[in-house]
Amino acid sequence: MVILIGGVGYAGKTFMAQHLLEKYKYPYLSIDHLKMGLYHADIECGFTPTNSLEQISNKLWPILKGIITTCIQNKQNLIVEGGYLFPQQINELESEYLKEIISFYLGFSDSYIEKYFHSNVQKYRSVIEERGYECEDTMEDYIMQNREQKELCEKYNAKYFEINENYEVERNFIFYWIHEQLCNRQVTTS
Repeated sequence: MVILIGGVGYAGKTFMAQHLLEKYKYPYLSIDHLKMGLYHADIECGFTPTNSLEQISNKLWPILKGIITTCIQNKQNLIVEGGYLFPQQINELESEYLKEIISFYLGFSDSYIEKYFHSNVQKYRSVIEERGYECEDTMEDYIMQNREQKELCEKYNAKYFEINENYEVERNFIFYWIHEQLCNRQVTTS
């Protein structure tokens, strides 16, 4: 089974992947690590770390698609997390692969951002990995990013979880949903 976790920056994708690694023992791949590894190996790789999400995603998607399909072909488990996963890309995978993928996106409601942008979003953005740079997004920018992610998920019928009030409680609901998806997939593929 391959679990794909997408969404806006600072939504907790890496934290969630780390938790799933610990619970299910599935390895995970951070797309940020792939991006920076490629860039450090060859600064002429076709993007820079400061390019838009779309530009970087377009360069990384063929590699990610190859990794995902190879894992499924070899009946291996993997978690892939990062902001460079777009619903339209996942939808282009063949149905035989899609039935072996659990994918979802994380984001925040406008009211959550307005209430907790400084106290939670920015404060916990490096809870798993040290980012090494300051968050330059304004609250208004971040609200727009979340709205755009939600609209994209709606357009491509992708599962979207929007944190509205209590991050820990709502995150636990997402963990429960993932567990249910894994149980249901194991029953149907057994």
